[in-house]
Amino acid sequence: MSGQMQKFSVSADSRVLTPDVPGLAILRAALASGAAIHARQSGPDPIAPDVCAPPWLTCETSGSSGPPKVIRRSPASWIASFKVMQNRFAIGPGDTYLTFGSLGHSLPLYAVIEASHLGADIALCPNPARADMTDGADEHLPTVIYATPTQLRLYLAHQSPGAKLRWVFAGGGKLDTATRQLLQNRAPQAQVVEFFGASETSFITLSDHDTPQGSVGRAYPGVDLRIGPGGLPPHKTAELWVRSPYLFQGYASGGSGDTEWRDGYLSIGELGYLDSAGHLFLRGRKNRMFTVADKNVFPEEIEATIARFAGVRHCAVVPRSDAQRGHVAICFLEARGPLDLARLRQLCRTAHGAHSVPREFRILPEIPLLAAGKPDLTALTRLSETPA
Repeated sequence: MSGQMQKFSVSADSRVLTPDVPGLAILRAALASGAAIHARQSGPDPIAPDVCAPPWLTCETSGSSGPPKVIRRSPASWIASFKVMQNRFAIGPGDTYLTFGSLGHSLPLYAVIEASHLGADIALCPNPARADMTDGADEHLPTVIYATPTQLRLYLAHQSPGAKLRWVFAGGGKLDTATRQLLQNRAPQAQVVEFFGASETSFITLSDHDTPQGSVGRAYPGVDLRIGPGGLPPHKTAELWVRSPYLFQGYASGGSGDTEWRDGYLSIGELGYLDSAGHLFLRGRKNRMFTVADKNVFPEEIEATIARFAGVRHCAVVPRSDAQRGHVAICFLEARGPLDLARLRQLCRTAHGAHSVPREFRILPEIPLLAAGKPDLTALTRLSETPA
């Protein structure tokens, strides 16, 4: 089987601008040799190659609401999207990628492998606040950035991307208005593309300046979306099912009861609906939904509403058990300054109904994050059980 599998490659045009970053040299050697690649968030080394195994890529999920799982995918499932990015955004030799974090996480791992394959130079910076590429030659300035919204906020708070930036690909959460505006001010020539996906599915949708508010965009090229296993009409909410050449091959360890295959389509427990133009609107994950007085509450919807409120830097909503109502919503906030909580409550009430108004708003100096830049929901749930 290994002789039939497509393998990653390293273009002769691609250079590494940050050679001392842990795991980067090992990864590039593994890509060049066609070895299997194991990306790990735990342990001393983020990358472990295996030259004796078929060239699968395995990597851990972020584990934002539970223990990490290890997913397995073929090189072909990512190479297919490299071609899309190259053709749609004219990326290749002459470009310089900048991405953040550890190679144990799928977003920087993807960015580095894509840059290597397409012939672009690559800079991987573990700390976004210290990712200053302006001290080197002008050719080292980034033209492409892959980042989460949290990483972009940290980067823009301390650094300037320079005048060569063309594309910013943001995923792993909703990009807030303030960060988007700051990016536009710092790099007006750059275009921002938000993408939605998961470790199991890779890309699902892309959004741009024409995407309606609240939507995560239209289907990524090559992706077929269904609402419900049989396909429901527009504006009907059910599980999202995805068919594409970018899907994973299964779990190498661990698993999820929400992950299901049916007739070539994959569901990972996301709930949402499509409008008549094909824009996807997410309600939330099944495993995060909870009930308040027998009404379904989707914390992701509340978070999206609160994130648009002036002065909110970061937020996360978790349930807390309540003897009378089953659960109540607790919202943790990271703020830029004083917040009008009365107005914030009214905003939630108007947008989602009284049952979705958080019982408490707790302002923290910093929202606890996982290494991938996502809120640590397990830690926040424990914190919600303690007195305010």
